[in-house]
Amino acid sequence: MNRTALIRASVIGTGLQLAMIIAGHFIPFIKDNLFAIVGMLISLIAGLLYARAAGGTLVDSLIGGAIAGGVCALIGIVASFALGDVPAMVIAFGTLSSVVTGGIGGAIGKAVTKA
Repeated sequence: MNRTALIRASVIGTGLQLAMIIAGHFIPFIKDNLFAIVGMLISLIAGLLYARAAGGTLVDSLIGGAIAGGVCALIGIVASFALGDVPAMVIAFGTLSSVVTGGIGGAIGKAVTKA
């Protein structure tokens, strides 16, 4: 596992997640309609970023992408919960769905990266 790539992908994903939840806190349309889909898209992007930067095997890209996608989602969802914008159960199922999406992003990133 490439720690530098994992940290970079997780930090970028977390920044995007936090930007989205802050926007959603003040703009109800974002919170009500976009949190789930955009949150998972951000996790997919984090996974893709990991795979592109790490350049490892497919398994490494899947695992690293899943971790990057899950970490950024967990931080974003906990922050959103702290702001009172999502119920506690979203922490579990939102993070799990983002782990899967991050893994998919890792696979996509590996597929489009020239090895």
